[in-house]
Amino acid sequence: MTQTAAAPRAEYGADALIVCDNLVRIYQVENIEVQALQGLDLLVDKGEMIAIVGQSGSGKSTLLNVLSGLDVPTAGSARVAGWDLLRMNHADRLTYRRSVVGFVWQQTARNLLPYLSARENVMLPMAFSGLRGARRAARADELLEAMSMADRAGRRPGELSGGEQQRVAIAVALANEPEVIFADEPTGELDSSTGDDVFAALRSANQDLGATVVVVTHDHAVSSQVQRTVAIRDGRTATEVVRRTHVDDEGRTQTVHDEYAVLDRAGRLQLPRDYRDALELKDRVRLELETDHIGVWKDSTARPASAPSAPEAAASPPAPREAPRAPDPTRASAPPTDAPNPFLPPEPEEGRDDLR
Repeated sequence: MTQTAAAPRAEYGADALIVCDNLVRIYQVENIEVQALQGLDLLVDKGEMIAIVGQSGSGKSTLLNVLSGLDVPTAGSARVAGWDLLRMNHADRLTYRRSVVGFVWQQTARNLLPYLSARENVMLPMAFSGLRGARRAARADELLEAMSMADRAGRRPGELSGGEQQRVAIAVALANEPEVIFADEPTGELDSSTGDDVFAALRSANQDLGATVVVVTHDHAVSSQVQRTVAIRDGRTATEVVRRTHVDDEGRTQTVHDEYAVLDRAGRLQLPRDYRDALELKDRVRLELETDHIGVWKDSTARPASAPSAPEAAASPPAPREAPRAPDPTRASAPPTDAPNPFLPPEPEEGRDDLR
């Protein structure tokens, strides 16, 4: 009998461009340990445009620093475009930040040099990579044209609006043809209209120039601007919102946002706070495996053995209880059998002669 060897299991995230597997980052502050990332899992495919959102202290900035090569995780694994971020030396990190990833920061002063023109700012990263002058100028003009900034190529940052500065910053980030662009709150200092222009420039970098774009922000409203939104809470991925296009029966196109909870590789699942508050779930809960779902029950509530399922309970409401009947005043209650009848003379007592 011939036995077929089982096929080896594919490595986690083997086809993904960005892979975070059980990523941990712990900071030591005096005698206190702060766990910024607590076993975070994340996959980003090549060509995606996603947003990572979270409140202050959720761990999103720490994750950005790790993926940017500016920080080293404590444990777990992190890979970007085949680069192992835990095993890079100093020279590797310089090469990685120069050619593999690009950055767009919230503060425009961090993106552009104030004494250089927009074209010169875009050419500068290419100069550090050894690209010749003529090719640098041609590449800079191409990127500024893609960002709709060709007519302002000779202006310095101080002569540009905030939105224009960010579009030039995106061109700078694309200068060395990176695999990924990381944008940290790119519209944090802009109004909504100008912010839409910046996101349009990021989409152009993603769709027209082939860069994978990862936006880190606290604003959940960016879900309408990207393909996928990953929410981080307490150092772990908590939920994902996937945007898709739906065509109804009448041919009308609608954009639909589907929200999912994230089940990580360790089987951990974060229940939304409003769910926990509504059902008073805390400390520990009971789990029951059903045919098509998993039930979550409070520890203090015993589930009846014959409790109907939710669809059955909704389809057949319980029968109303019969109200207790009021006593009938016309019917006198019968006296006890051993009680004397008040309408008959008393029986003579035994042992009394005067009553015989």
